[in-house]
Amino acid sequence: MQTLPYVVVTNPHISHVYELYYKAFETFRRVREIRTVDDNDRFCKLISATLQEHLTVIPRLAMGVLECRDMMRSEDMDRFMNTLLRARISRRVIAEQHLALTETFNSPWHFPDSPVTHDSQGDYVGEVFLRCNAREVVERCGRTAQDLAREAYGPEARIPNIVLDGHLDATFPYILSHLEYIIGELLRNSMQAVIERQHATSEAAPPIEVLVCEAPQHVIIRISDQGGGVPREILPHLWSFSKGPRSQARLQNLLKVPKMAATMQEIKLDESVEARADIIGGPGHKMEAHHESSLSSLTSRPPNLRLGMGLPMSRVYAEYWAGNLELHSLEGYGVDAFLQISKLGNKNEQVSTRASMDAV
Repeated sequence: MQTLPYVVVTNPHISHVYELYYKAFETFRRVREIRTVDDNDRFCKLISATLQEHLTVIPRLAMGVLECRDMMRSEDMDRFMNTLLRARISRRVIAEQHLALTETFNSPWHFPDSPVTHDSQGDYVGEVFLRCNAREVVERCGRTAQDLAREAYGPEARIPNIVLDGHLDATFPYILSHLEYIIGELLRNSMQAVIERQHATSEAAPPIEVLVCEAPQHVIIRISDQGGGVPREILPHLWSFSKGPRSQARLQNLLKVPKMAATMQEIKLDESVEARADIIGGPGHKMEAHHESSLSSLTSRPPNLRLGMGLPMSRVYAEYWAGNLELHSLEGYGVDAFLQISKLGNKNEQVSTRASMDAV
C-alpha cells in the first residue's frame, strides 16, 4: 500500500484498510513464543478477534478503489487489488488452518476417558476437506442459488433447473468455502441472467447445464446458461475491480455491506437454522461444528444486491490454488464459464512474488 500515490492512500477507505493491517502487524509481532496449550488458546482468541475485525477489508477496499478509479490507471489498480487479495487469502488460510487444527487437537476423541471414540471430522485436515465432491458442491450451491432467486424475484419466478453431467463422482482435496464461493457466484450469475431474460416471456426457463470433467491433475467444471450473454459494454471490464459502466451503482451497493468474508455465507436467507441445514446437506443431514458449510450462516447481504466483485474475486480464489476461471460470452444467447481446479497437494499457492507481497 505504501507504493500507492499519496492521494490514493489518503482515501478514507484505503486508509482504514492500511491501519487495520498495521495494527495487526504491531499486535502479532508482540506475541511471545507459544510454549503451552494455554498460550496457544490465548493466541487463538487473538487470531479469531483479528479475523472478525478484518471482515471490513474487502468492502472498504472495493469502495476505496472505486472512489480512486480516476487517480490511477485501471490496470495498476486491478494489479494492486489482485496482489492484496491474494495476500489476504494467504494470511486467512494460515490463520484459519491454525484455528481448525487447534480445534481438532481439543476434540474429545483425543482423550482416553471420552465417550467419543472416533473423529467425526476425519475427512478434514484443518480447513482442507479431503473428499470434496464436485457434484455435491454444485447441488448445494444450486439449491441455495435457487432459494436466493425465489427470495429476490418472488415465488412466481420461473427458476431454471440445474442439469449435471460428466464425472459426477470426481473427488479431490480442497478448501470447501473457496470452492463454494466460486461455484455459488457463477450459478447466481447464470440464474439471474436466465430469470431476467425469461421474465417477459411465457416460456419455461431453459436449464443451466453443469459439466464436470476429471483429469489426473485437475478438475474442470463448465457452467452453461442461456441468459443472453454479457452485454457488450460490460464485457471489457468483466474482471476489473475499478472500471465499468456500473461503477457508481456498485459503489452505492457496497455502502450497504459493512462486512464481507467473501464466502457464500454473505448471502441473506430468511430461513430457520433447520431449513438451512436441509439446504446444505439435504434433509436430515447435519454438518459438524467447525466445518459447517459457508452456505449455512446468515449475514446482512441481500440476495439481489449486486456488488460487481463476484467474478474477479472468484478468479483470485481459483488462481490462488493454481487453477483458472474463464468466461466465454455469446451475446444474445448465453455464457459458458470454465473453472479449472488444481487438486490440492500437487501445486503450490500462487501468492505472487515475495517483493509484491512485501509492497502490500
